[in-house]
Amino acid sequence: MKPTRHLHHKPSRKLNANRHIPRRIFILGNPNKPEVASVFDKIRQFAAPRCHLVGAELSLDGQRALEAGAGKIIVLGGDGTLLGVSRSLGDHQVPLIGVNLGKLGFLAEFTIEELEEQFDRVVTDDTLIDQRMLLRVVVRRLRTTRFESLSVNDCVVQAGPPFRMITLSVAVNGMELTEVSGDGLIVCTPSGSTGHNLSAGGPIVQAGVKAIVLTPLSPHSLTHRPLVVERRSEIEITARRINRGTTVIVDGQVSYELVDGDSISIKRFDTNLQIVRNPQHAAWHNLVTKMRWGQPPEE
Repeated sequence: MKPTRHLHHKPSRKLNANRHIPRRIFILGNPNKPEVASVFDKIRQFAAPRCHLVGAELSLDGQRALEAGAGKIIVLGGDGTLLGVSRSLGDHQVPLIGVNLGKLGFLAEFTIEELEEQFDRVVTDDTLIDQRMLLRVVVRRLRTTRFESLSVNDCVVQAGPPFRMITLSVAVNGMELTEVSGDGLIVCTPSGSTGHNLSAGGPIVQAGVKAIVLTPLSPHSLTHRPLVVERRSEIEITARRINRGTTVIVDGQVSYELVDGDSISIKRFDTNLQIVRNPQHAAWHNLVTKMRWGQPPEE
């Protein structure tokens, strides 16, 4: 896989001065979800007279939207669909309007009804765009890059068959920090903190916080607790003693099997994910209503 070439685009001051300029919109839908196919044409027909619709496809490949010059992309599916589309955009992240047709809908904040109600505003109003940190994951073997991926939520090094305890060396900014023995290690963004990280006992981090979270998986020592480091940190994980099936898993969707001695470099990606926020929802809406954080047990 060729190393990623980072490109930087400064937004026009004239564009920022008017937040209600009509947008070039592209619609992407998850082709693997039957429920998406059933509403795809409905959303396309609804959007066409209300914006400059430059394309619509049942696909997870955001490159087609970039080729069409899309200013925003409506993503039909769920959180997993949105993760895949964002990774496909690489350096050229454009704002994503996530429509949830899945289960949780933590990143994909809109229902179909809410998208229709708020359509004119969400496709034009740039004040609704949240900037989210992304990670760059590189696996090297004998100093040669063997795998590279952008990560929206997390990078997990996880033990595989025969499922014995593995040992990983962890360094931050070139300083050897510790060796973790257990089932593996999660490195996540604030956006990803409510996923695998949360289920493993890691902290919930507000999405706008500029930090990276390290959470050991079932560590063999009580002293190995979750750690939050600042956003400019570069984390290097070295496979000291691993199982044959030990794997790097990115966003739960992309994976690469490791061998002893492999190193995994994880650091902040140069470009941010851009998510269009649902204006009907308060800042903590998803955490409180969908995950019931801080709620007492039901009687």
